[in-house]
Formats: sequence, C-alpha cells, structure tokens
Amino acid sequence: MTLRHYEPWSLLSQANALSKLFDERFANEEGESGHVVASDWVPAVDIKVEQDRYVILADLPGVDPKTIDITMENGVLTLRGERASESEEARAGYKRVERVRGTFYRRFTLPDSVDTESITARGNNGVLEIVIPKHEKVQPRRIAVNG
Repeated sequence: MTLRHYEPWSLLSQANALSKLFDERFANEEGESGHVVASDWVPAVDIKVEQDRYVILADLPGVDPKTIDITMENGVLTLRGERASESEEARAGYKRVERVRGTFYRRFTLPDSVDTESITARGNNGVLEIVIPKHEKVQPRRIAVNG
C-alpha cells in the first residue's frame, strides 16, 4: 500500500486557475475581465406564458422606469439599469441596510415564435411589465374531429 500526501488546498488553487483561464479566454479587446457584465444585484422576475403572448414581471422598486435599458438582439431580451446609491450622509443613523444598490442585469432567451417588433414595457409601482406578443402564424389552431 502506497501512502499519498493529501493537500486539501490544492482543490482551491485548481478552481482559481480554472477561473483565471475563463477570465483570460473571454476577456475583450479593451482588456476587461471575462465577466460579460458586472452586476450588483439581480431583480426577481415572474414569467407568464399566455396563449398569445409572454409577460415578464420584474421587481424593480426604487428604480425609475425611464432609466431602464431594454434591448432585443439575436433572440435575447436584456434588461439593464441601476438603483441609485445613497450618499454616506443619507445612510448615517441606519442600523441595518439590506436593500442592494447599484447596477442590475438580466437576460432572457426568447423563442422564435415571438414578435420582436411589438414588445412593450411599462413600469407600475416598482414592477416592470414587459409584454412580448407571439406571431399570429404560430398560434395553435384547434382542429375539429369529424366522426
């Protein structure tokens, strides 16, 4: 029987090396890190599938709907924005701060059945509602069975 020396920290160094490899592999021309977009927080969403459309509801309290950037490119819907940070003077006196501030980022891959030209969005009471209609031709058609 051969005794082998076990080094528990070797797994951590392997994970760091793998992370560094990915960062180098996906770094862009400007030399930024491999992370596509840095995000301080991720808004919670509900996705509802209806017969003629999809509805995405994103919780964005404290975010002005006019400052949210929504883009659609190559079948991917992207939400970006920022919840403004308070100044240090405004935070004085707080015992606990749990609400995350800073930038957010979410991406959704949409099916080919959506009508990307008719997507609408509106903000109401801290909830962003994005309505994504389906193409007319893709709607399911009920076929009667004669008998």
